[in-house]
Amino acid sequence: MKHVLALLLVFFGQALWAQEDSIPSERKIDVPAVGGMNRKIPSKRAGGGKVQEITIKDYKIINYQRDTTFLDTTISIQKEYKYNFLRRDNFELMPFANVGQPYNKLGVDLDAKDIYPRLGANAKHFNYLEAREVDYYNVATPMSDLMFKTTFEQGQLLDALLTFNTSRRLNFSIGYKGFKSLGKYQYSQAEAGSFKATTNYVTQNGRYNIRAHIAAQNQETEENGGLANKELQFESNDPEFRDRSRIDVLFSNANNRLLGKRYFLDHQYVLFGKQSDSGKVKTTALTIGHQFNYETKYYHYQQTSENAYFGDAFTAVIGDKAHLKTMNNQLSAQFSNKTLGVLTGHLDLYQYNYFFNTVLQTDTQLIQSQLKGDEIAIGAKYVKKIGGFQLNGLLRSNISGDLSGTMLDAFASYRINENHALKFSVHSSFKMPDFNYLLYQSDYRNYNWQHTSDFKKVGNNGFQFDLDSKFWGNLMAKYTTLTNYTYFASDPSETIVQGREQAFIKPFQESGTIDLVKLKYEKEFKWKGFALNNTIMYQNVSQPNAVLNLPDFVTRNTLYYSNYGFKKALYFQTGVTLKYFTEYTMDAYNPVLGEFYSQDNEKLGGFPMLDFFINARIQQTRVFLKAEHFNSLFSDNKFYAAPNYPYRDFVIRFGLVWNFFS
Repeated sequence: MKHVLALLLVFFGQALWAQEDSIPSERKIDVPAVGGMNRKIPSKRAGGGKVQEITIKDYKIINYQRDTTFLDTTISIQKEYKYNFLRRDNFELMPFANVGQPYNKLGVDLDAKDIYPRLGANAKHFNYLEAREVDYYNVATPMSDLMFKTTFEQGQLLDALLTFNTSRRLNFSIGYKGFKSLGKYQYSQAEAGSFKATTNYVTQNGRYNIRAHIAAQNQETEENGGLANKELQFESNDPEFRDRSRIDVLFSNANNRLLGKRYFLDHQYVLFGKQSDSGKVKTTALTIGHQFNYETKYYHYQQTSENAYFGDAFTAVIGDKAHLKTMNNQLSAQFSNKTLGVLTGHLDLYQYNYFFNTVLQTDTQLIQSQLKGDEIAIGAKYVKKIGGFQLNGLLRSNISGDLSGTMLDAFASYRINENHALKFSVHSSFKMPDFNYLLYQSDYRNYNWQHTSDFKKVGNNGFQFDLDSKFWGNLMAKYTTLTNYTYFASDPSETIVQGREQAFIKPFQESGTIDLVKLKYEKEFKWKGFALNNTIMYQNVSQPNAVLNLPDFVTRNTLYYSNYGFKKALYFQTGVTLKYFTEYTMDAYNPVLGEFYSQDNEKLGGFPMLDFFINARIQQTRVFLKAEHFNSLFSDNKFYAAPNYPYRDFVIRFGLVWNFFS
């Protein structure tokens, strides 16, 4: 603690009295200001003595859908919610004790993002950056974004990004996110490294544009199987075990790893007409495009010796490895018209190769070593804005191949005025389950199966209503119907001794229909410098068998105070956040598969999580200090993130986000 206070003192002192503002106010002279952003610089397009002002809005961020936002250097309660390992709001997630470990689900969004199966090992993919999550940049001057945060014992987290350009039309970015954390419990160390590089270019006449990225991601976690004697060593509140490294775990010789590499290219050429980067139609235009995505990925589980916890094994040393290679070529044509809107049609050529090293003959079936094939899909997308109305539609369907799937997304939104907006959306999809449900091989005997002939496509049909109001708050209501829901669970046909259900984990499909109702409401109340921010979610699952388990209620309430200090050189927020979810049969974690599975033996939850935080903004630096789960100092040890896996104890963590401009 003394080191944290010393660091804060040094940092605040230097930032307040020694550092020159990196974004000074606009200057009246017509020359560049060193380190400034709101400044005027000579412009070739303006010519002569005219100048062009550079503001924060000249640092643009372009997402996969080509929507453009700009860099946000403010501090808010939403920034507090997103200042975590994932860098996004984790309201519907329950983290494990260490950084980089899995997240259990408190809420679900089961809408398909693609029509093809994924590798699986979904508990390892929370930090995996998909192609649609990569951003591209268009900046006026070089800019960097640095995010730092302490972890749990012997490690740090760093997420660094540098973006720059060689001209107005050619931009690059290089990013790296890496961390290492030993963890409070034995054999729970986690580490990862993720590299990405992007580029985007537009010709001077605007007819041709190209964007591309490469990404290499590697994450590895030690697996200990959870607590070996939780009643006596954890739940008993014995002072001897306040040092969590003294608590026994199930095993100490296992780890799993997820590694992926991706090469992505997307380029377009306007045959005639013009169209802006944001997609707003200026005139009638016809554009042709091509998108290429090649990705290799594998999931690897290793254990130096077999463990009866997972049943019998073929070999003494466990080394399971599932590979997936995919390549997608998409050809598209886009017609744009100010009156008719934007209509895009595309043809996809998709190749996949999911494989293991050997063919396996069991007592009941021959399990192949590979699923490989070529798929052809067609699709269309429509966008139209009429006054306050926005219409969007997307349809995609596989027309050739074994992995037949379809997906429909459509929404209509209406902005009543600057304070109120409505949105109604529909989703329908039918797709095969992930590859690890269809085919899996392991050195553990019971973890071998093939369901390519008997598993059916998972169906998802539903609709959603959203009300966004600065006066009434934000309301989301969603109804989803699931058919052939696929999940992992212990085999009910086996006689299972309590605590040994992991030896019989298998994939299953629910033959009945599952109906899910989800209501989510957000509202903030303000009075002078005080504010109360509330997020409440209600879920109701109607199902013939308890296979999709969710809490009925999840709530997060933050009471905080905001103000300026040091003659408005500093802006700060401080407060307390309460998060709570009702007790339910929380999913259990299986480290062999890297998946969660449904269980009905133990109900968990029903405990509060209280965090105290102090956040501050000094020029372009945001500083974050948080005392996490401080009520664990005086509460019973009944807090779990999954059966046998405790949630984190009280800890003080410090970090910052820093932007540099030149």
